[in-house]
Amino acid sequence: MSMSPILSAAPIIQLHVAAAVVAILLGPLALYWRQGTRLHKTAGYIWACAMAVLALSSFGIHSFAVIGPFSPLHGLALFTLWSLYEGIRRAQAGEIAIHRRVFRSLYWFGVMIAGLFNFLPGRTINRALLPESPELGYALIALGLAVAAVAVIRPYAGRLRRLVTIWS
Repeated sequence: MSMSPILSAAPIIQLHVAAAVVAILLGPLALYWRQGTRLHKTAGYIWACAMAVLALSSFGIHSFAVIGPFSPLHGLALFTLWSLYEGIRRAQAGEIAIHRRVFRSLYWFGVMIAGLFNFLPGRTINRALLPESPELGYALIALGLAVAAVAVIRPYAGRLRRLVTIWS
C-alpha cells in the first residue's frame, strides 16, 4: 500500500478522496446513532457536507469521460445532490422515515457501491491500495457487489420464499 498515488494526484482528486473518507467513516455514525441526539445531528451535518463536497468535486474529475467531459458518475453526483436536498427537506418537515430511507440509500448506493468502482485497475485508489496486484480490484468489486446484493435481498427473503412456494 502506498499513499503516493493520492498525494501526487491533482488537488481536486485529493479533495474528492478526503470527502469520500469522511463520508465512509461518518456514515454509519450519522445513520445508525440514536435519532435526535446531538451526536446524530452533528455527524449528520458533517456527513451531508462531505457528501456535497464529494459530489461537487466529481465535476472536476474527467478521467472517466464518456460524453464530452462527463461520465455516468456525474449523473450519480447530480442524483447525490438532489438526494441530499430531499433528505434534509424531509427531516425538516418531520418526515423522518423518508429522511432515513433517503440517506441510508444514499450511503449504501451513492458511497459504498460507487466507491467500489474506484478499485478498477488504473484508478487512483486501486494504485494506492493494490499497487502489487491491481487485478485484485475486480475481486473486491465482485465481493462488494455480492455483499450489497445479499443486504438488499435479505429483507425480502421471506416474501421470495413464499413466491417460490406458490409458483412450485
